[in-house]
Amino acid sequence: MKFDTEKHHRRSIRLPHYDYGQAGAYFVTICTYKKQCWFGDVKRGEMQLNLIGQIVVQEWLKSSEIRQEIELDEWVLMPNHLHGIVWIQDQDQGNGDRIEGLNQEGLHRKPLQSRSLGSLINGFKCSVTRRVNLIRYNSDLPFWQRNYYESIIRDETHLINIKEYIRNNPQNWQDDEENPHNSSEWQEILIDVRF
Repeated sequence: MKFDTEKHHRRSIRLPHYDYGQAGAYFVTICTYKKQCWFGDVKRGEMQLNLIGQIVVQEWLKSSEIRQEIELDEWVLMPNHLHGIVWIQDQDQGNGDRIEGLNQEGLHRKPLQSRSLGSLINGFKCSVTRRVNLIRYNSDLPFWQRNYYESIIRDETHLINIKEYIRNNPQNWQDDEENPHNSSEWQEILIDVRF
């Protein structure tokens, strides 16, 4: 098959010319490959983690320990995705009232030099994949969806609404658009785990 730039070109979902290393608040969603439910299950409105889900949670929490400019806010792990609010702090900024320092675009004015949202997500996904590959038989099967979704949190109202959405996500799983059982085209792919 001949390479067709229109057909084979992957378009970025990132904002053009935006520096994702800038300090500010971001709402991120990271999904598994083909939205496979590999992290556990929601029962009676609560997420029940399996071994892989526990690894994901451990690595997510470790992210803010490893990266000093990162602060994790509200987050939830669902059967096939993680929602989280990530604060990228100025190196010299304290943990005071973060919203007051946001300008109209939801950003602090001083950019970070060495870190970015993309490097955080990439490091997190690599760490999880490395650990999961130690316990599964077939590591050729992709684990994560290629990219991730993010939005810039612009003000306190936006922040409050996103926090509420995250908190209510397990209770709303049955109707969630990320729930693959709501799609007639979804096919389950099992991970063969050694234990």
